[in-house]
Amino acid sequence: MSTRFLRHFFEPGTIAVIGASEKPDSLGGIVIRNLLEGEYPGTIWAVNPKGYSSVHGQPAVSRVSQLPEVPDLAVICSPVETVPGRISRLGSFGCRAALVLSGGSHLDEKRDGKASIRSRMLDAARASGIRVLGPECMGLIVPGRRLNVSYANRAIKRGKVAYLGQSGMLGTAMIDWAAGRGVGFSHLITLGDSVDVLLPDLLDYINQYSPSQAILLHLEKVMDAQHFMTALRDASRNRLVLAIKSGRTRQSDLTGLPPTPGVANRDQIFDAAFSRAGVVRVHDSDELFDALMTLSRMKPLRGDRLAVVSNGLGPAMLAIDKLINAGGRLTDFTEETRHALRSGGLDISKPGENPVDLGGNATPEMMINALEMVTADPNVDAVLVVHAPTRLAPSKVTAEALVANRKRFRRNLLTSFMGLEEALSARHECNLAGIPTYVSPEQAVKAFMHMVRYQRVQALLQETPPSLPFSTTREIRAHCRELIESVKAEGRETLTHSEAAQVLEAYGIPVAKSRYVSTAEEGAAAAQAFQGSMALKVIHEGNCRPFRYRKHPHRLSAGLLQDLKTPEQVAEGVELLGDKVAENYPTFRVREYCLQPMQRGKHSMQVCAGITRDPVFGPVIVFGIGGYKVNILADRQVTLPPLNMRLAENTVEHTHVARLIHEHSSDPQRDIDRLCQLLVKLSQMASDLLELNGLEINPLVLNRDGMVAVDFAMDLGRPARFAIMPYPEELREWTTLKNGWDVEVRPIRAEDAPLITRFHSRLSEESIRFRYFHNKADLTQRDLSRLSHINYDRQMAFIAEHLLEDGRKEMLGVVRVWNDPDNIRTEFSVIIRDDLQGLGIGSLLMNKMINYCKSVGTLEMIGKIMVDNHPMRALMKHLGFKQRYNMEEQVVDAVLALNEPESDWQRHRLESLPD
Repeated sequence: MSTRFLRHFFEPGTIAVIGASEKPDSLGGIVIRNLLEGEYPGTIWAVNPKGYSSVHGQPAVSRVSQLPEVPDLAVICSPVETVPGRISRLGSFGCRAALVLSGGSHLDEKRDGKASIRSRMLDAARASGIRVLGPECMGLIVPGRRLNVSYANRAIKRGKVAYLGQSGMLGTAMIDWAAGRGVGFSHLITLGDSVDVLLPDLLDYINQYSPSQAILLHLEKVMDAQHFMTALRDASRNRLVLAIKSGRTRQSDLTGLPPTPGVANRDQIFDAAFSRAGVVRVHDSDELFDALMTLSRMKPLRGDRLAVVSNGLGPAMLAIDKLINAGGRLTDFTEETRHALRSGGLDISKPGENPVDLGGNATPEMMINALEMVTADPNVDAVLVVHAPTRLAPSKVTAEALVANRKRFRRNLLTSFMGLEEALSARHECNLAGIPTYVSPEQAVKAFMHMVRYQRVQALLQETPPSLPFSTTREIRAHCRELIESVKAEGRETLTHSEAAQVLEAYGIPVAKSRYVSTAEEGAAAAQAFQGSMALKVIHEGNCRPFRYRKHPHRLSAGLLQDLKTPEQVAEGVELLGDKVAENYPTFRVREYCLQPMQRGKHSMQVCAGITRDPVFGPVIVFGIGGYKVNILADRQVTLPPLNMRLAENTVEHTHVARLIHEHSSDPQRDIDRLCQLLVKLSQMASDLLELNGLEINPLVLNRDGMVAVDFAMDLGRPARFAIMPYPEELREWTTLKNGWDVEVRPIRAEDAPLITRFHSRLSEESIRFRYFHNKADLTQRDLSRLSHINYDRQMAFIAEHLLEDGRKEMLGVVRVWNDPDNIRTEFSVIIRDDLQGLGIGSLLMNKMINYCKSVGTLEMIGKIMVDNHPMRALMKHLGFKQRYNMEEQVVDAVLALNEPESDWQRHRLESLPD
């Protein structure tokens, strides 16, 4: 998966359309007509075995081999049964890109002893390296290059929004809608059921080469979660991304994937993924179209405060209700704005307050004057105009006044002209002028909240979290891994209750005091250690797996006895539970009995927390209300690891648990912090123990004395692949500098923002200039987030860290690399504290990074060095970098070969030739 050869899809100089004819229903003929009508500047050929001399005036041949030269792009429109052979011949001919518009319902069927059409298409593509987009795609359109390689029924305007979708029909609907609204696109691409080029590949390409300011995604399924999340996170850091996903319910999900244990609806996991990537999600096609209009016409918001100006209080209040229910904020006007509105007599219902009600007799002039006052208020981030037609102010006349005076308004403007007949012409005027306009005020507020949610998820991404409350050691990881290996050696997939307790305690999760016994005699003896009532649970193969109660909730407490008072009752309980298991589950072997004191009182709350494994996104953290009714209350939030304290708090605050704590706890922040620490520890456990398939702690009792895990289950599976790469603990190492200091060299983490700030404050102006190529006295919050919160899949940063005598840590230097999506080149930067130069820290960090980049297969490391940075140039020479003067940028380019290219396209990339 890469952007290899994707340029041929978007910048073709020559196109061959296979299966084109002049028949009215010819798919290939439609493609050629669209190319001609769009005034495509390149060369077009038709390929049809019937021997046409031309198709729609373009030269035609019978076979691919008869083409006068290798086409940059081949568009396959012939019957789908012929497609694998077509791809094979095109690849042998030297073609690098094939767009397959053909489709059918039997792509996955094996016929006549052959593999399925899909498998044969992919095999043919891999044999020659040709990239294949499709089958069943609508095609692609790049208006800026006058390229329309699709069967769409109309052209589209050039714009700054890229649309990437997995449905051809939704793509054609998007085109028709955009044409009616005058909205343009930079790229419009549908993948269909693509076998080779996937959505993350296209995201990477658009992110690198497209001028788009926003991306709209339509998803039906995700194949490679890690590639998808990496590309999505990269894209959302540079531009606004909105997504809509079909298949949100079990009935509409066509993937055929098994359910995720402990998660009622897998769509929750997509919500969590979009949130972690900084993407705004919309839930229906109406929202998508509205979001597109908002995106293409509004400037970025400064905040989330909305003012409403209306010619009637009723419609304005509908907008406010929608705003508050959606989590928005209503602007509080400044005193100057209130005075201006009152003195002008413009606000009749609540003079000087928000919303501004101009009344039914408001003229267009009054509307303009009020808007000028409101948009000048520094507390206002956007203004919604709600208008219903009157004789004094017809909708169209009011819209024309808004359009004519829009330069007087200093804020984003949204409009809602209510009605159908007269309001239609008003909305048309606004559309022509590029002002977002909506049928209802509620619809306008939903569109505004898309922008607000984007602002919020981006703010969450840029937050720098506090220090981690817990960090595992090599000893902890080794102990837990040995325990897991011993379980596997016995042929088991589940841990016993006592084994799971050892893992939880190793990760600092308090476990209820427990005694584990095997016989009635051992039970009676163990009961002597407890005072008060006791609970006894039998542990067998049937109840060692997490999240099993969703299938049989009525059996959840079947293996449990409560309120046992004496050793004799415990002994009788052991025999009773053993007999029940033998009677009801004769194939299950009893592994042990767990004896605990009853957990009651102290205003305790039961919560549920754990780890589950999704078939696409891998490990997922789950959290919510606990107890036996958890599957009924349905208060379960999910989030993707790795987590920090900020992300954990965001998860907890979205549950009923948080609301109960804020309402009833004597110290809400203490309890919220405890739960956040728990989630961070679970995240660390998932990252460290890759074979951990699932863990359920239910109930976990929380009260004023702390929290304690009462019941839990843990099972094992194949090593996990994370959607978001966790912190690479294995890359930490320790060494000693020339001055005798013990130093740890480790990957950077999001919690290192304070270290970076202190490090930056101790750099000289010259060192800062050498690193950033300009003076940068202070680092902004965005800078700190970008420098500390990196994507380990494509970036790496190693810091040298020294522990001071007072226990504080200080950063001595840092080296960074940024990989391109295809892992061809990585660009480095390195900076050492001025007072520590000459101790070998630069060589230490650079050698660490060079070895790392070699290990992940990067081909070349490059860096730009200021001409007068002589110490850095000397270090590069010592490390074996080739240096050359770059006259255009007036810097020295340092280049180091790391690995040999394995293919021609990689070699072309290294030589900066078109691939």
